[in-house]
Amino acid sequence: MKSFLRSSDDKVLALMRLILGFIFLGHGTQKALGWWQGPGWHGTMQMFTAGMHIPAFFAVCAILAEFLGGILLLAGFLSRLAALAIAINMMVAILRVHLHNGLLGGPHGAGYEYPLALLALAILIIFKGGGAMSVDRAIAKE
Repeated sequence: MKSFLRSSDDKVLALMRLILGFIFLGHGTQKALGWWQGPGWHGTMQMFTAGMHIPAFFAVCAILAEFLGGILLLAGFLSRLAALAIAINMMVAILRVHLHNGLLGGPHGAGYEYPLALLALAILIIFKGGGAMSVDRAIAKE
């Protein structure tokens, strides 16, 4: 378990974790709670299940990955697990929503450059951990 939580005292890595956490807490609260003009839980479930034909179980997983993943990344607790959930979420977003619009997008919607950048940050955290000022690091040191 300690190897799963272990991370260096890297402050840049911690900054990347915090940035990813803030982004996903924002998107997650839009989807889960309806904050910042978001659709909320019901609207997001409708969009995923009826609009995109994603099974309800996976729709719930996506909402929770963004919402809880953002919280966990901000705390630096279970950073690798949170980043893995977010990485899967971004891979699905790229493949199911954005890929057909190309890298930079076009008249039919946004491209996949933004989810690809978020995926890259998540992969960094999966491999390197939460960095400095993380609960993971504090637990692993004990």
